[in-house]
Amino acid sequence: MSESTADELLRLTRQLLDCIGAADWATYEALCDPSLTAYEPEALGQRVEGLEFHRFYFELGSAARNQQTTICSPHVRVMGDVGVVTYVRLNQRVREGVPTTVGFAETRVWHRRDGRWRHVHFHRSALPG
Repeated sequence: MSESTADELLRLTRQLLDCIGAADWATYEALCDPSLTAYEPEALGQRVEGLEFHRFYFELGSAARNQQTTICSPHVRVMGDVGVVTYVRLNQRVREGVPTTVGFAETRVWHRRDGRWRHVHFHRSALPG
């Protein structure tokens, strides 16, 4: 049985989050369109475009990111060659010997071009903790 488009987009989103957690720049770059746009807490309310802003965090290495990620309540909407994946992301890690969890509401926009999905935009907002 073939993978549904919604399942494929969820799988790609999981792969994206896993490569972020592992600081795997090659996979992140392969999944993302070079013109990726984003609103995220690190950008201090500004829209960032391209991959260079994100590369900085990958260069910190995976030790700075050692975490477990859980995707909660995912929802996928496909509109032709555009897919929107929304969910709450919970990140668990140990800081100074203390387990902590932080949460984010995320929207990931994917665009299918030449038969391949590419991540083109995201919006990530921190949840009160």
